[in-house]
Amino acid sequence: MKKFVLIVLTISMFLFKNSVSANYEKIFYDFNIESITGETIDLNQYRDKVILIVNTASYCGFTKQYDELQELWDLYKSKGLVVLGVPSNSFNQEKKKNLEVKEFCEVNFNIDFPLTAITEVKGENAHNIFKWAKDNYGKSAVPKWNFHKILINKKGKVQNTFVSFTKPMSKKIISEIEKIL
Repeated sequence: MKKFVLIVLTISMFLFKNSVSANYEKIFYDFNIESITGETIDLNQYRDKVILIVNTASYCGFTKQYDELQELWDLYKSKGLVVLGVPSNSFNQEKKKNLEVKEFCEVNFNIDFPLTAITEVKGENAHNIFKWAKDNYGKSAVPKWNFHKILINKKGKVQNTFVSFTKPMSKKIISEIEKIL
C-alpha cells in the first residue's frame, strides 16, 4: 500500500507541476509607457491583440534583428500583432537620446512599429511592465541581454519568452504567434 501511495504521489507531482498559474492582479493592458517621442502609450489601446515586446539597443550584435522585427510587424499587424520595441541601456549598448534612437531605427531599418522611450528593463529600476512579467512568469521573462522577447497573449498575459538568440522570424516565434492570433 505504501508503494502504491508513493507512486500516486510521484505521478501527481508530475501531472500538476505546470498547473500552477500566475496570480495576475494586473494584465499587460493595465500599464502605460512613454513613447520614443514623449507621449504616453496607453497599452489598453492594444487590448485583444497579441504583443511581442522586445528590449532593443542600437550598438548590440543583435541589432540586425530590427529587420526581422519589422518584417514580422508587416506580416502580422493586420491580423492583430503589435511589435513593441523598448530601447534600453540596461546593457550599456543604447544611444543616450530618444530622438537619436528613433532616427537610427528609421534610417537604418525603416522601423515603423511602435517604439518606447529608452527604458530600464531589469533590476529594481526596471519599468513596471518588466517587473510585472517577472512576477507573473518568472525569471525567463527577465531580459538577460538585448533583443529578449516577451510574447503577450490576447488576454494580456505572458504567453512565452524568447532569448536574444531566437530570431523574430524563427519558426518557434512564428508558430507561437499564429497559435494565439
